[in-house]
Amino acid sequence: MRQIIELQQQLLPDLLEVMRKRYSILNQVQLSDLIGRRTLASSLSMTERVLRAETDFLKSQGLLEIHPTGMRISEAGRELLEQLEPFYTTMFGLSELEEKIQTAFGLPQVIVVAGDSEQSVQTKRELGRAACQVLRKVMEPGDVVAVTGGTTIEQVANQLTTSAPLKTNWFVPARGGLGESLDYQANTIASTMAKRTGANYRLLHVPDHLGEEAYASIMQEPNIREIVDVIRSARIVVHGIGDAKVMARRRRLKPELLDAMTRDGALAEAFGYYFDREGRVVHQMQTVGLRLDDIVKTEVVIGVAGGKSKGEAIAAVMRFGHNDVIVVDEAAALEIVSIIEQEQSH
Repeated sequence: MRQIIELQQQLLPDLLEVMRKRYSILNQVQLSDLIGRRTLASSLSMTERVLRAETDFLKSQGLLEIHPTGMRISEAGRELLEQLEPFYTTMFGLSELEEKIQTAFGLPQVIVVAGDSEQSVQTKRELGRAACQVLRKVMEPGDVVAVTGGTTIEQVANQLTTSAPLKTNWFVPARGGLGESLDYQANTIASTMAKRTGANYRLLHVPDHLGEEAYASIMQEPNIREIVDVIRSARIVVHGIGDAKVMARRRRLKPELLDAMTRDGALAEAFGYYFDREGRVVHQMQTVGLRLDDIVKTEVVIGVAGGKSKGEAIAAVMRFGHNDVIVVDEAAALEIVSIIEQEQSH
């Protein structure tokens, strides 16, 4: 496929540019569900005049629906985007990034979406959509899926749909809640995923960070013990990846603990564990829910993260070596590849 694209670029460079433009329009409309022309033009950095000509063409092809309230993608448009996806990743050079990361970390699957989710809400939605596709492919009847919190995993939850209700599946939080916005907590995300797919869910109403005595006491409660057993039986885990310092501050860890973690080289946080550059655990939280032993034994672990600033953190968690699929944006992927190349040159 790459060879065909290179030949097309030599013979018909304009054709690829037109394809890229129309693909971007359809993709943006799909991510937005319903969007006005002015908003769409602004998000694509395109003039309204140019956009009008393109959207009129896409409508004439039956790929877009234009209503008084805005534009929607048609079913035919959705199918076309799905079929074009492999071609699109090659066209934008994303498949090359995927291969480099996959080879360097020995991962079964890497997915890179275009853009930078720290700069664009649409890219963050695209991350969520790509992770949804992975999750739908690996889910089987009766599966328990454990999910962590965070704004990226919230995007996964908001876009998860299925053709038929998942009556035998369960969504559960991987851990207790952070003391932050309810929208981003694992409990909220698990219940959203269940409601959007017709599945079942269980919630874990305990704080994320506990002292030894509080942890021992809570784990004596039969109801808590029961839900923790369900969480630890998860066949699939979907998790975000955070910067260690940012996550430690959000969890209001004591300054002396934060200093100790910094001295130990903590770079990344995932499922309540803090990792250094080599993927070694340098700090862990006393938390009710998934433990590292459970992650190691879990059949499918899907990591979802984006943004240039997260590149080092994502690389650290990948070195831990227990992700089966990683879904990242282009900005993070470029940073990760840069880290790989630096290491190889030394």
